[in-house]
Amino acid sequence: MKPFLVQNRWIILSIILITPIGFYSKFYNGYLHYWVNNSLGGVFYEIFWCLVLALFFRRLTSFQIAASVLIATCILEFLQLWHPPFLEALRHNFFGVTILGNAFTWSDFPYYFIGSFLGYFLIIKLKPVPVSTEISSA
Repeated sequence: MKPFLVQNRWIILSIILITPIGFYSKFYNGYLHYWVNNSLGGVFYEIFWCLVLALFFRRLTSFQIAASVLIATCILEFLQLWHPPFLEALRHNFFGVTILGNAFTWSDFPYYFIGSFLGYFLIIKLKPVPVSTEISSA
């Protein structure tokens, strides 16, 4: 069996590439910055989490991973309508806002779907195919 890092090198490399792109989308200050900061970043967020799940949950299919990430993100979006003290405390720092969000917006949902869709196809391309240990008798 190949070591974990070798077997998953393309997923790990993709995570290493998508993470700074996602963070940069939050700080981008150029043309269409409002859209990049508040909407397009959702695409990178979905792809990131699809890759993370693909890395650690190898038995899940690409569809199961993308659907799980999409459902979880939609739940998190609706949680932004709820403001209990413990969630507000989490939302008062950069990582809390980045992961949990701070304002419900219907317009975020299409970007979640696009990101999960792209994550689905990326996982298909990158996820290592399990090698069967059975010896077939021919």
